[in-house]
Amino acid sequence: MAVEIFSDPARAVSIVQNDSSIMFGGFVSAGSPSNLIMALHNSGQSNLTLMANNIGLGDKLDLLCESRQVSKVIATFAIRASGGRQSNFEQQYHKGEVGLELVPQGTFAERIRAGGAGIGGFLTPTGVGTMVAEGKEIMHVKGKEYLLELPLRADYAFIKAYKADTQGNLVYRGASKNFNELMATAADCVIAEVEQIVEVGSLRPSQIHTPGIFVDRVVQCDPVEIRWE
Repeated sequence: MAVEIFSDPARAVSIVQNDSSIMFGGFVSAGSPSNLIMALHNSGQSNLTLMANNIGLGDKLDLLCESRQVSKVIATFAIRASGGRQSNFEQQYHKGEVGLELVPQGTFAERIRAGGAGIGGFLTPTGVGTMVAEGKEIMHVKGKEYLLELPLRADYAFIKAYKADTQGNLVYRGASKNFNELMATAADCVIAEVEQIVEVGSLRPSQIHTPGIFVDRVVQCDPVEIRWE
């Protein structure tokens, strides 16, 4: 199926329904699909499950909590270490209004990779003997304990790239590659926010990080300035 090209992020995210699960690329502000997040915020879709490295630390995802659109977050960093100003997510979490599944960062990345590769799970020693192990199967291999971690997939992935061509091939720039490339393989529908759209043939094959076969929708947006809170 040919990739769909949009000029308006609101139209690009209009297919998202209530009760959806969504992966969001980015590491704090680097590579965060901020225009898509704000369009989703304006759409009012609710009871969403968010999967992201972080929420509420210099990103726009906390807007979705502010508007009560979130039911659960799966993340590696969601609660600040300091006792200072709390994000909207933190306030709602402490009141029991949203759920949180805390995942070590390496495990988070590998679960997404497994979801994209169709792998049924993997073993890791990370989290054994901690709260991370609660409710998970523990397996013994050569006398050592491992957690069985299951893959992560989502209904949608919102990702940020630098360039796309009109067939949806994506190029990331610098640290913005982070989780975007992995998440593009692990969702039923991938929506990419990009700064530039070029014609097919403008990108060398060696430049392409995410092949267009993984991408469903592309929207060209101006970069969003994100300030640390």
